[in-house]
Amino acid sequence: MNVLSDPALILPRQRKVVSALRALLPAYAVLFNEEDTRPYECDGLAAYRQLPMVVALPENEAQVVAILNTCRDLKVPIVPRGAGTGLSGGAMPIADGVVLSTAKLNKIVKLDTFARTAVVQPGVRNLAISDAAAPHNLYYAPDPSSQIACTIGGNVAENSGGVHCLKYGLTVHNVLRVRMVTIDGNIVELGSEALDAPGLDLLAVFIGSEGMLGIVTEVTVKLIPKPQAARVILASFDDVVKGGNAVANVIAAGIIPAGLEMMDQTSSRMVEPFVKAGYDIDAAAILLCESDGTAEEVEEEIGRMSEVLNGSGATRIEVSQSEAERLRFWSGRKNAFPAAGRISPDYYCMDGTIPRKHLARVLLGIADMEIKYGLRCANVFHAGDGNLHPLILFDANVPGEFDRAELFGADILELCVEVGGTITGEHGVGIEKINSMCVQFSAQEREAFFGVKRAFDTAFLLNPDKAIPTLHRCAEYGKMHVQRGQMKFPELPRF
Repeated sequence: MNVLSDPALILPRQRKVVSALRALLPAYAVLFNEEDTRPYECDGLAAYRQLPMVVALPENEAQVVAILNTCRDLKVPIVPRGAGTGLSGGAMPIADGVVLSTAKLNKIVKLDTFARTAVVQPGVRNLAISDAAAPHNLYYAPDPSSQIACTIGGNVAENSGGVHCLKYGLTVHNVLRVRMVTIDGNIVELGSEALDAPGLDLLAVFIGSEGMLGIVTEVTVKLIPKPQAARVILASFDDVVKGGNAVANVIAAGIIPAGLEMMDQTSSRMVEPFVKAGYDIDAAAILLCESDGTAEEVEEEIGRMSEVLNGSGATRIEVSQSEAERLRFWSGRKNAFPAAGRISPDYYCMDGTIPRKHLARVLLGIADMEIKYGLRCANVFHAGDGNLHPLILFDANVPGEFDRAELFGADILELCVEVGGTITGEHGVGIEKINSMCVQFSAQEREAFFGVKRAFDTAFLLNPDKAIPTLHRCAEYGKMHVQRGQMKFPELPRF
């Protein structure tokens, strides 16, 4: 155990850190009483919780610099936090550390309609960027399901995507420049507002680094014109294999839809009573295929996609006839996660990526795992780019169910690796998938990751013990994996 995590020793240290931070920030921006820090004990992965020692709420870049300098000097670890909507435990606090929230850095600094860019602070909500750009007929493309609440800083940390990332890309494809502060208190700008930037492409390294390399203080994002028209096909299939193959067939036909999502019957049935999207709840699987562009382009592409879907065995095809109907079709997919609460006390959302051609194989594999672990699973996929979001349904009040859910999830990720995919798509590794990193990457590859970490953060104070597993952790996981151990993270507080 780290001696600083010992409750008997943490109080004097807490006083010292609070005193140092209050010399930098207003009193209301330094939280340390339990009733104030409790809301920061976890992110969207609520199964793992830890009260932070202190929460700091800077309001400008100078305060971020000062906090990092102070924490470095005191050797206090820092966990960056956006809106807390992440699903991998990446923002879970450390008992003897400071949570640095960027929530108060929430200004849209500049909107350039000629360059089609927006300069925003990290606490700006994803959807707020599009709302601000809407009068100029522009919007920000990445649209994670949590876009009403998640912030651009968190999106940068996790390289978030969304239902339209197949055509318009992930965060990394839509960010031009990031201004950030290193653990040494240096302000660094990565990327450029020009078409290219000199030197190594560190922007791509930083995006998706889960807060381990620096604290974001400003982001320049691309804005794109709103399409003149958009329509979506809602296609039903009586077999999940046919539905999975239809996804591959659409892409093989040379069509890149604006969105291509898949939901199995369990997902459709849990969503339909919640949002009344008009889903076929008798179908084994449904696909949502969107086309956008000019009216002529959309009409032509909808026709081509309908032809491919019919040829792939679709039993029913509906095409949205109005913007309201298009949004209604999407509302079910966008609300899949909250709808899970209608049919299960708890759910465990996984996130892996596979080659599209193996969608059917993985779906069948997950069905076998449902029997193996005695748990239901609702499958919701960004099918077009092979990003899976299986929702494992369980009841935390039933002894052993969460343990089985974790093993179920680990098996899904291993199946993703087996078919040539990866253990994560857009949720990040955090603590949730850190053991699965041992499955995908060799010791040499993991050491290369640590090399990048050391280049930015020699003291390992920024979000330590997240995302990259140590050799020791992988050795222990190997033993537990062989024995099918019942505790994925025995050292972490749960529930």
